[in-house]
Amino acid sequence: MTKKSGTFSRYAVSAASGRLGHAVLPALIAASGTKNVVAIARNPDKVQVAGIEKRAGDYNSVESMTAALAGIDTLIMISAPVGNWDRVAMHRNVINAARQAGVRKIVFTSVIGGGQEQDTWFWGTQQVNRQTEQDLQASGLEWVIARNGLYLELDLRHIMHASESGVYRNVGAEGQCGYITISELAYAIARLALDDRHNGKSFNLVGDNQTQAALVQLANEVFGLKVRYETLSDEENIALLMQDEKIAARGQEVARMLTGCFQCVRNGAFDVRSDFEAAAGRRVKSTRQMMEELRASLPG
Repeated sequence: MTKKSGTFSRYAVSAASGRLGHAVLPALIAASGTKNVVAIARNPDKVQVAGIEKRAGDYNSVESMTAALAGIDTLIMISAPVGNWDRVAMHRNVINAARQAGVRKIVFTSVIGGGQEQDTWFWGTQQVNRQTEQDLQASGLEWVIARNGLYLELDLRHIMHASESGVYRNVGAEGQCGYITISELAYAIARLALDDRHNGKSFNLVGDNQTQAALVQLANEVFGLKVRYETLSDEENIALLMQDEKIAARGQEVARMLTGCFQCVRNGAFDVRSDFEAAAGRRVKSTRQMMEELRASLPG
């Protein structure tokens, strides 16, 4: 455990009301205690974790983030969501605020990619994350980069929804990709924050690599579904995604980005080696085990 001035370090998670940020908090608490964990969010009331300090902080404001980071040693900076705003500037605001507040170390949640993203609709999103990685490395702070894989929960939800028609479609084709649950990511990210031996390194946090057809077949076995996988065109993929109310509410730009994710699967950009064990100190759970845990958590 890293210590500062004879006491346990204080850890903060920014964008803590989101899925990943919210999941990281309990992992930090388990290792360092509630008094040493701070949740930062634009609306702290949305953070549903008891016993910890909650502070207001907005990525669009260096001033608010500087105040929120007072007394913090290590920050887990969750990347800003994709949308019609300047994510590079938002991330730079957080890094600048961390420097002003005296933060020692930042763990940044980035995204995987093996370099073949340039010809996909994911390229713009990818470059925001890569630019932030560069900004962090040049900041003078201690840093760790956690390159996250695709969330298993999200695509599993689409596969389960596809059971109504019996067909799950996207543009991933025969490409391979390592999915991972948010809880597995949260565990590894917390370990990266807690252990300074990881400083100055980047980690691919992914599970077992497999094709979309293999992922669907595994979901069939675990959840008792009867779904087959089919590929489709890029434009058809956007139209299909826009039928999802949550995606449609965020706009076609997000549907295009998500289609770009599957383009990355198709061309091998997400077929990367997993560094999970090096980051977390244990092997990543198998995709089957992660699915079984998700099944056990379903209501009823």
